[in-house]
Amino acid sequence: MFPRRARFGEARGGSLTSRAYAGIRAAILSGELPLGDPISGRGLARRLRMSLLPVAQALKQLENDGLVESRPRAGTVVRMPTGEDIRGHYVVREALETQSARLFAEKATAAERRELRAMASALDALYANPRHRIQDACGAHAAFHHRIAECARCPELLRAIEKSHVLVMNWLYNSAAGFHQSPGRWHSALTAALVGGDPDAADRKMREHVRFGMETVLGRLAASNMLADAARQVFTRQPRRRRRLSGGSKEEPYRKAT
Repeated sequence: MFPRRARFGEARGGSLTSRAYAGIRAAILSGELPLGDPISGRGLARRLRMSLLPVAQALKQLENDGLVESRPRAGTVVRMPTGEDIRGHYVVREALETQSARLFAEKATAAERRELRAMASALDALYANPRHRIQDACGAHAAFHHRIAECARCPELLRAIEKSHVLVMNWLYNSAAGFHQSPGRWHSALTAALVGGDPDAADRKMREHVRFGMETVLGRLAASNMLADAARQVFTRQPRRRRRLSGGSKEEPYRKAT
């Protein structure tokens, strides 16, 4: 069930808790544990071949990250976001990444600009390959955006991006939505604006890039009923109505059949 090779941002080695965290998170981000799926701590402990305690601690960390949630009488599940959750995530991502784009345009060295062009070209080729694995594409996409932030030379901005998990959540939403493709040379076009040296042009192109991702993910998740908004509509109890009993004036409640 769990990928053996570590993915973007995962802990390597370390304590049992960090290993459990990395393994469970990789399974969520790869779609092996889909949105809304119940999670059995004991089942995970058996699969990871460790005791329940480090798994429980790892699940607590993942809940703090926003990847899982605990529900009354339902236990722990992979968190299914609402449309508002996703829009809010992308608002934060847009603010952080447009600033990264502006600073990259101002501060990146010639070598870093060449490096980003090469990363963008490789990423576009990966997305264009119909046989690519979504985990590989999402990991490469996150690394590409992380590198832009690194070259912006603002440690506080980079920490804000890492702490907000905007790249990790982007990975999760893309994976859940089956967002396996993007327009041709999409990242190369973004990079052309970033390396051009015009902060305003870089800002506009990054904003377009992030908003395209948001609209695509929202559309796909809504169409497949993988948003919590849709789930609540399905399971919300119907209004109680009353009907008269034959032969009397008393009434009894009933619910409309669905």
